[in-house]
Amino acid sequence: MAEADVVVHARALRKLFGSAVAVDSIDFDVREGECFGLLGPNGAGKTTTSKMVTGVSPRTSGELDVLGRDIGRFGREVRRSLGVVPQDDNLDQDLTVAENLLVYARYFDLPKKKTLARIDELLGFFELRARAKARVDTLSGGMRRRLLIARGLIHEPRLLVLDEPTTGLDPQARHLLWDRMRTLRASGVTLMLTTHYMDEAEQLCDRLLIMDEGRIVAEGAPRALVRDNVAPEVVEVRGPADTRRAVLLAVADVIEKHEELEERLMLYTKQGDEVIRLLSAHAGIETLRRRATLEDVFLELTGRRLVDR
Repeated sequence: MAEADVVVHARALRKLFGSAVAVDSIDFDVREGECFGLLGPNGAGKTTTSKMVTGVSPRTSGELDVLGRDIGRFGREVRRSLGVVPQDDNLDQDLTVAENLLVYARYFDLPKKKTLARIDELLGFFELRARAKARVDTLSGGMRRRLLIARGLIHEPRLLVLDEPTTGLDPQARHLLWDRMRTLRASGVTLMLTTHYMDEAEQLCDRLLIMDEGRIVAEGAPRALVRDNVAPEVVEVRGPADTRRAVLLAVADVIEKHEELEERLMLYTKQGDEVIRLLSAHAGIETLRRRATLEDVFLELTGRRLVDR
């Protein structure tokens, strides 16, 4: 049984679709009050995991307690304390912004007076109050995502599960949503989100799982994962393939390791200044120096890029 401060407790959690393994015997806990992330490429098993947590998709085997109860046996009761924000936009296009929240609140038997106050509070929080009477089909993509999250919060859930909450949004809309989610976490709402954006995971998550092909390849705080798996700096080198051997010989003593990708060479180092100095003697190459990221961790652990480009 999960500890009192653990809101999701999974052990040997497994999901099959026919003979295909979507989630392969994973273990994790989500602690109350944190933002917990599932990071990985499309097809990694993130969405399938979140659907098992919310009771939308039954597990094939393993243990899964949500808010202290087995989600398979007590799904109806657990879902009353869950907020769910799906990846797909399933808002009612024929209703207004406020009406979408009002209709959804009825599923939880909330008193009308409390519901109206809650709708006004959420519309203010997500900067949608001026669009309360607007039809959903007139909203921008960012506004619709904010409305989806507001809908998931209408009944003041203990746990909010968000599946790819900022996919398809422009940078300004993404940052606005990040700011709202940070505020929610600070207010005590537990967040569990799936994402394939490494910057989103680094910005929002206290802890995360990096998933690939249904398995967990790493778990921990974002910066700790970077610190423990790769050197702190990366120098990317672009240039003719026949220059790579000369480049590697020049920096061999000041790098920790390297990765050769089709279009560039990745040099991992603790001595970025010295690497740049040594490379300055090589004509015909371009260099980019940056700090290591979760994508570098994924490359180190799987041999592949986190995001296809």
